[in-house]
Amino acid sequence: MRPVIIAANWKMHTTPADAAELATTLAGRTNVPDVERVICPPFVCLAAVRDALAATPAGLGVGVGAQNVHHELSGAFTGEIGAGMLVGLASWVIVGHSERRRDAGETDELISRKLQRAVEVGLRPILCVGEQLAEREAGMAESVVAAQLGGSLAGFAEDPAALGAAGLVVAYEPVWAIGTGRTARGADAAAMAEAIRQAIGGLGRGFDAIATDLPVLYGGSVSAAAAGEFLAEPAIDGALVGGASLKVEEMAGIVARASLTAAGRRAATGRGG
Repeated sequence: MRPVIIAANWKMHTTPADAAELATTLAGRTNVPDVERVICPPFVCLAAVRDALAATPAGLGVGVGAQNVHHELSGAFTGEIGAGMLVGLASWVIVGHSERRRDAGETDELISRKLQRAVEVGLRPILCVGEQLAEREAGMAESVVAAQLGGSLAGFAEDPAALGAAGLVVAYEPVWAIGTGRTARGADAAAMAEAIRQAIGGLGRGFDAIATDLPVLYGGSVSAAAAGEFLAEPAIDGALVGGASLKVEEMAGIVARASLTAAGRRAATGRGG
């Protein structure tokens, strides 16, 4: 049974003081069974969020993630953060977010190197992929995402088992549905989730084992109102939540709906009680 995961990407919001308070509140309001929760605050808030979560019983089950990582472990890279610096502060990391691809010009080759550094130090990666509107309208959505996956995972061609052991998660971000007012449909996202697993399974020997149990999240302007449509799809295993993750009521609603998905899966596999 694949896990159900809700990851909060706070982007460039919060300060250490208000991040600690928000993390504590979110942990208490989203403390439900069988949903893995992850909070990804800005770098400067990682320690505050880690400590705040550790100080409350509801926070002990919440993971802390970074929003980015550098492609080298160390070096003369002013203003950057190496993977080793995150050890002890975070256990997850987002790699290849659409805003990094767009604003920082990150390529699949660069993302592959970042992914390798994250895995080397034991961080659990959330790899983001997704197509632009023109690519979807041209019927190229699946081929674009497959190419992103191939490039981003190329660094593990000789040892795909390392990627599986790291607990790879893929987040599908239809870029055209993020902050644009346009909406994706649950069925379309589910079809892409299956296409993602097929693409990874086709990368070569060893990748098929990863693809079988790969969690795929939806990450296109997720809200409490819309979450049900995506979380009802068996192919989708949770959400990467952006702006709504800064709003307690929104996150509470999203995680509550995710809990229903988890309960349904548990019952279907005979593990319910």
